[in-house]
Amino acid sequence: MKDPFLIQTSDQKIKDRKIPNFSNRLEEGGYLPSEVPEKAALAPPVKKGRIYFFFIFVFVLMLILFFRLFWLQITKGEEYRNIAEGNRIRILPLKADRGLIYDRFNRPLVKNKANFSLTVIPGDLPKGEQEKKEVLEKLISFLEPEKKSLLELKEKVSRFSPSSYQETELLRNIDYQTAFDLVLKTNELPGFNLQIKAERQYLNVDVSHILGYTGKLSQEDLIQKSNYLMTDVIGKTGLEFYYEDLLKGKDGQKKIEVNSLGKEKKIISQVSAQTGKDLILSIDANLQSKVANILKKYLKLSNSMAGTVVVLNPQNGEVLALYSYPSYDNNSFIQGEIEDYLNDINDPLVFRAISGEYPSGSVIKPIIAAGALAEGIINEKTSIFSQGGFWVGKWFFADWKQGGHGPTDLIKALAESVNTFFYYLGGGYGDFQGLGEEKINYYAKLFGLNQKTGIDLPNENQGLVATPAWKQKVKGEIWYIGDTYHLSIGQGDLLVTPLQVANYMAVIANGGVLFKPRLVKEINDSETKKRTLISSEIIRKNFIDTKHLDLIKKGLRATVTQGSARRLSTLSVEIAGKTGTAQVGGNKNSHAWFSGFAPYNNPEIVVTVLIENGGEGSEIAVPAAQEIFKEYFSL
Repeated sequence: MKDPFLIQTSDQKIKDRKIPNFSNRLEEGGYLPSEVPEKAALAPPVKKGRIYFFFIFVFVLMLILFFRLFWLQITKGEEYRNIAEGNRIRILPLKADRGLIYDRFNRPLVKNKANFSLTVIPGDLPKGEQEKKEVLEKLISFLEPEKKSLLELKEKVSRFSPSSYQETELLRNIDYQTAFDLVLKTNELPGFNLQIKAERQYLNVDVSHILGYTGKLSQEDLIQKSNYLMTDVIGKTGLEFYYEDLLKGKDGQKKIEVNSLGKEKKIISQVSAQTGKDLILSIDANLQSKVANILKKYLKLSNSMAGTVVVLNPQNGEVLALYSYPSYDNNSFIQGEIEDYLNDINDPLVFRAISGEYPSGSVIKPIIAAGALAEGIINEKTSIFSQGGFWVGKWFFADWKQGGHGPTDLIKALAESVNTFFYYLGGGYGDFQGLGEEKINYYAKLFGLNQKTGIDLPNENQGLVATPAWKQKVKGEIWYIGDTYHLSIGQGDLLVTPLQVANYMAVIANGGVLFKPRLVKEINDSETKKRTLISSEIIRKNFIDTKHLDLIKKGLRATVTQGSARRLSTLSVEIAGKTGTAQVGGNKNSHAWFSGFAPYNNPEIVVTVLIENGGEGSEIAVPAAQEIFKEYFSL
């Protein structure tokens, strides 16, 4: 009989399988060794190759892990520690207040007012698009009074690099109530902060061209100015541009610890900002406003669209008033409202006093006279007969007065602006030897023409005094005697700026000193209280004998007492000067000029008036100058 506990197989199939009762078998004496089942549920043996492969795999894995840890901890450890620290520690700039600008009597012309702006640090924004959208939607709800759309904000934010931790301005000119609400609400928004910045406010629009304005940095500015940030402003033109380095001041900084939202937790260290220097100008703000009103009055009377006035102190080169019309309100540039100015055909952004270039007309004649006296071509007794003009070949060079002025000496020639006299002085006639084009150029440059005056403003033009070489190069034409005659009376290829005219009239007034005009007379440090006076700068002096200048001054005085500016003789102060009527092309009226000084024996001011297309200088520029002289001496 078969043992029921034995496993029996047939045809490799299990016929019967029962679990042995070991405890019973042990009681019965157990199995003999020969009775142990041949296949008693043992696993097959593991091959040695698999064991070796397993240990090699573990070893390589550990080796890779070791080298990765070495790379992170040793090789790149310092870099990653800095990154981690940078996420926790930030260095923020403390912006310096921009220096202020005052007139000569310490009247403020600008001030710094608080402006609220919303800034973003892209690196602090949520990384996920959905989370970022939720933050922007919440921000929109806070900015409801600003009426900013989600699409607009998303478009702005998308421009910034998500890895940048540089603070960038997102919205500016936020109203006070919205700003007040945002102070607390932005604490919940990662990446967004409310900033209070000082913004320029200009207090006197009559000095807009002089002061200029500030604006955001261009890409070129950011490349050239390494110490500026994207959120900074910079002087764009006028004194704001010229004295940018002084006005800007020196920024400070603070090191802070931030939380997970990028918000400030505590200040670790701080370096205070240094306020920019203040500028004290030579400009008299009251006189400037009077001049502006007078010029606009006479522009209207003459149906002119543009003009300019320059008022200088001939004894030191200080500018007392400098105004051009049309002008602009520089506050518009702070607010970004500039389209009307850019599209205005009358170019209100052009500062005509220093950038406008015009034919001088007869106001050039004192320089021609000075050159002729210095060269010995004439003296105080020289007389030339004016019969209304003369012929040179087929060309007639006319005097302005039909029939001429008769016998004319220098004083009469200046007083009545006799063209024939100055034709002789410049180009000669018959046996009379004139200066010629080279000497005209030489003396014009001595008096500051064909070069910038050097005033402390940008965008000054230098004008033009033509030469034969210039004409050949630019026009491809030879020089004719008529070109010399035209230069002699301020026509032809001769262009001057109103400031140049005022500056050479100052040379005649002060007895032979050519100053560099200046607007800033003092620089003040508001923190140290140190005051720096700006000394007058002389370009050249004693280049014309004073006795020649005295004779010219007599002719300019005669212009007022008996010549083309007689209406100025009604004032209580003695005035000397020269009128000019500069012809222009087309059907437009001539430019009206006057340039003169007062008091005659001890000059305090030079006044130069130009009214574009205003007609006769004696009819429109002289009465404007009359009112300016009257205002100055009454002030």
